[in-house]
Amino acid sequence: MQSDEKIQAHLVSVWREAKKFFSIGGKEGMLILTDRHLMFVHKTEAMMKWWKSIQQRQVMNFLRSKDTMICHDGYDEEKLMSDLENEKNIEITFDDISSISFQEKVWGSVLLLEYDKNGKHEKFQYAIAQDWVKYPVKEPTKYMKVDWKPFVQYIKDKQILTK
Repeated sequence: MQSDEKIQAHLVSVWREAKKFFSIGGKEGMLILTDRHLMFVHKTEAMMKWWKSIQQRQVMNFLRSKDTMICHDGYDEEKLMSDLENEKNIEITFDDISSISFQEKVWGSVLLLEYDKNGKHEKFQYAIAQDWVKYPVKEPTKYMKVDWKPFVQYIKDKQILTK
């Protein structure tokens, strides 16, 4: 991430699952869209109190409007840069993305993403969780129906500009 990048969309409580033949489970994190990158941050320095209140506010926001191009207060570019120091968090340039689309499922809305990073081809599906079960392992029990179209269109428009 460069110092002049700005966050365009910031989604919390995002469940990411690998789309591989033998993949089991997933990870919870934040999906962050800047003007040059897409990031999935699952190791963050954000406080638990902040996370819980933002997660609840996001659910209320999605019940009113399905638009995914939202930003949350209390998390800015400086905190994102700090979180990206952890190598477990993923930063993808728009040009690394080979395919991005979305689907409506019966249970919720899904963002489908394929990209090439460090010589590996990766496929993931992202969905925004509304409710969680915490035992025996933390997993979503209910997903949100959201509009991924502006999110996907933003990335596709930026890819055209860089090619």
